[in-house]
Amino acid sequence: MNTTFARILYSGFLLFTVYHIFIAHDVMTAASNLGIALIFDPFDQAVTWNNRPMWQRAWLIVHLIVMFSLFGYAIFQS
Repeated sequence: MNTTFARILYSGFLLFTVYHIFIAHDVMTAASNLGIALIFDPFDQAVTWNNRPMWQRAWLIVHLIVMFSLFGYAIFQS
């Protein structure tokens, strides 16, 4: 997939996440949008995990932690 196209989709799902958290107040949908955003890796997908810079790996791991935290919050909130 083209990196520019993937970045646009990634950014779009991040914006959907922000919308669902702050405007719609729907944490579960926000968490699922955040998880879908990870499908569209915003960095060069041809580079393997071990060859990526540390900041890219940290970004994706923090993204994953935030997504799981939102899921946990949504599940235990109800």
